[in-house]
Amino acid sequence: MPREAVYTSNAPQPRPQLSQAIKCNGMVYCSGQLGVDPKTAKVVEGSVKDRARQVLRNVSAVLAAAGTSIDNVVKVNIFLISMADFVSVNEVYDEFFTALPKPCRTCVAVHQLPGGSDVEIECIATLERKDKANL
Repeated sequence: MPREAVYTSNAPQPRPQLSQAIKCNGMVYCSGQLGVDPKTAKVVEGSVKDRARQVLRNVSAVLAAAGTSIDNVVKVNIFLISMADFVSVNEVYDEFFTALPKPCRTCVAVHQLPGGSDVEIECIATLERKDKANL
């Protein structure tokens, strides 16, 4: 099955070692996103909630560029530098993930993240079918 890279300028430019996402076999595999504003290429200031919102805006932009949406996410991995931020990130997560069934999810604490970020999120989604009448 051929793989297709996904790119959008509405999310931070990926490092040369990776793609923002890959479409393959009806799925979209999104690389981890940080709380980086794609217009400034800087980590957004404020609280972990502000950065988590930006992360999920970035994820949403990549998913849209792939032809799907956050409602079609089946698996999410969240990386935090402090589990003290777990509740705050969950509050933001609930703002974005409103469709049922909720995705499977893992959340782990890590020593550090790129760019000094305190939250990173990656996901896997299904591609939306163009002919919904045949579902």
